Amino acid sequence: MKLSTLAQLAALALFSATGLQAQGLDPRALSLFHQPADVWPTYNGDYSGRRFSEIRQIDQSNIGRLTAKWKYKITGIPPLRGSGPLVIKSTPLMVNGTLYFTIPDHVFAVDARTGKEKWRFDFEDHGGHILGQRGVGMYGKWVFFLTPDGWFISLDAETGKERWRKKVADEKMQYFTTMAAVIVKNHVIIGVGGDAMDVRGYLESRDPETGEMQWRWWSEPLKMGDPGSETWPNQQAMDHGGGMTWMPGTYDPELNLLYWGTGNTNPVYAGQGRKGANLYTDSIVALNPDTGKLVWYFQASPHDTHDWDNVETPVLFDLEIDGKPRKLLAQAARCGYFFVLDRTNGKYLVSKPYTKTANWSKGIDERGQPIPDPGKEPHVDGSMVDLPGGGGTNWWAPSYSPLTKLFYVNAQEGYSLAYLYDTSREPQGYGGGSTGFFDPASSLIALDVTTGDVKWKHTAKGEGGGIAGGILTTAGNLLFVGDSDRLAAFDPANGKILWSEKVGGRVSNGPSTWTLDGKQNIIVGVGDTLYAMTLDGK
Repeated sequence: MKLSTLAQLAALALFSATGLQAQGLDPRALSLFHQPADVWPTYNGDYSGRRFSEIRQIDQSNIGRLTAKWKYKITGIPPLRGSGPLVIKSTPLMVNGTLYFTIPDHVFAVDARTGKEKWRFDFEDHGGHILGQRGVGMYGKWVFFLTPDGWFISLDAETGKERWRKKVADEKMQYFTTMAAVIVKNHVIIGVGGDAMDVRGYLESRDPETGEMQWRWWSEPLKMGDPGSETWPNQQAMDHGGGMTWMPGTYDPELNLLYWGTGNTNPVYAGQGRKGANLYTDSIVALNPDTGKLVWYFQASPHDTHDWDNVETPVLFDLEIDGKPRKLLAQAARCGYFFVLDRTNGKYLVSKPYTKTANWSKGIDERGQPIPDPGKEPHVDGSMVDLPGGGGTNWWAPSYSPLTKLFYVNAQEGYSLAYLYDTSREPQGYGGGSTGFFDPASSLIALDVTTGDVKWKHTAKGEGGGIAGGILTTAGNLLFVGDSDRLAAFDPANGKILWSEKVGGRVSNGPSTWTLDGKQNIIVGVGDTLYAMTLDGK
């Protein structure tokens, strides 16, 4: 019997023992590559992060009939303090006919058939650091979410009533918490963000019944002499090294490995006080979800001095290469490189720029990790880098289609200048910054996972802000993504636009899909409004 089968049986036994299965999320919906059509149970739809759906009711032959069935607009909530208009960045979970989604400080339950609100949970944030919120996690009949100021809260999924809350991060240290929780067996995995005060990043596992901590993994070694500490000059630099964990990771039940991206090193732009590669910041790490122990790592941006968080989704897929089946992981990183790794051990197959040349690097080392060019580090008089200040991509969800064997990423292309402000031996805070966005372009890029070659690229033209939100691919041979002020469907094989419809603004989350009452729905957030689209709007 396969380990993945054993893991599912163990999960079933756990849910049956606690009486959760009949009333909430069926654990069989949580799998590596497959989910029942009538549920979207996790941030990425399944554990793989592929954002690929096997539903094929909507396809290339009938996509022209896709239209809005209902819209839900958030009302009665003032604009978020310091963050402008309300924006839905979360991907709604859909379980038992109900959609669960968030904005900072608020959780919504909406009837998936009608778009009518069932309940809303409101929380008053006291951290003063309100950003986007990526959604909730669900275990049985319980919903879990994080407030921006470090509270981990559990709600009853049926009523929205609070079960408990636990403090998991200190907002006075400028930590913030915006990610969607990831459920793995009896673990709720949560991460943190924060750069302003040069604090350590960490990832935690919490008990779904009580909220108590099961383990914590730190993004830097705890003391000199520990593995990885040789990549830091001293304890002080390591204690303040950053490496935040603010986006959801992925999980392989058969290997029992959790894959997570870690954020940029601190001080953000000033690296003179932290000579070395600075592990385990800007890395993909593989952890044992039962213990939090590190199994392997791959560093995408050694000694990062450009704010290139490596939190982009580590996407899992299986593929035959040279006649042999391989278990693989792919990531389009913010540093402008596309990586394909063996997810059993972290060894690389592909390490190649996907936007321009990634001129901050002099090439790759024997592990496939980029080698930073000191000449492209931030300087007092500026350093030209052939990536935008925010990097080649950001938190927007990518997708992988097993039909085309292509990886799709929403990318930003152009040039920027990186400046150093703090030239002291022990800089603090950001220590520098990035300015300018020269020769800008916003593109949807399709990458061959065996070579890293660009197979096709669609660059947005005209007004509306370019390619927006995350990406969804389906077995109907469709790719959905925001294109300026529209939701658009592309042919994933060649990038041809098959359909688009204005939605009143930029797509602000990752589109998702599921069936209800025999009808396939496409769900997408646009600012403060959630749209459900079906064939003929029925």
